Amino acid sequence: MPPRDADERATLAGWLDFYRATLAEKCAGLTEEQLRTASAPPSPLTLLGLVQHLTEVERTWFRRVLVGEDAPPVYGPATDPSGHDGGFAVSADVTFEAARSAWETEIARARANCADRDLARTSPFPGGAVTLRWIYTHMVAEYARHVGHADLIRERIDGATGV
Repeated sequence: MPPRDADERATLAGWLDFYRATLAEKCAGLTEEQLRTASAPPSPLTLLGLVQHLTEVERTWFRRVLVGEDAPPVYGPATDPSGHDGGFAVSADVTFEAARSAWETEIARARANCADRDLARTSPFPGGAVTLRWIYTHMVAEYARHVGHADLIRERIDGATGV
């Protein structure tokens, strides 16, 4: 659980870590086939696709936007011939283990990039600058939305609910 009585940074980082851990829990104990299962037709959304997407989201906000790094997409034309789709498209040659590892790498980079940065410091973004505070808030909302999707997908796969 996120801290209930902490400063702003610890609260924002705590909520983000809570949702990261919740997504990992939603994927735990499933087979590769189940992780690739789109369990709520007509939606093609899968747990593997969510992990890939959130890898891209972490990479975008904490590397490209926050520190201005030139970090090409992890999942793009090579896995989705029609072009970059935000990581949702699942390729036969990407395993969950590889996707989980890439996601964990991006999370580690995000933590490192945020560690000594002031919440109010701005980074350039189309249409105006954003602060680390704004990025944290956006990421908490992004994860919360997708953890809700993961909860429904997991429940349809094996009935598991909670956390």
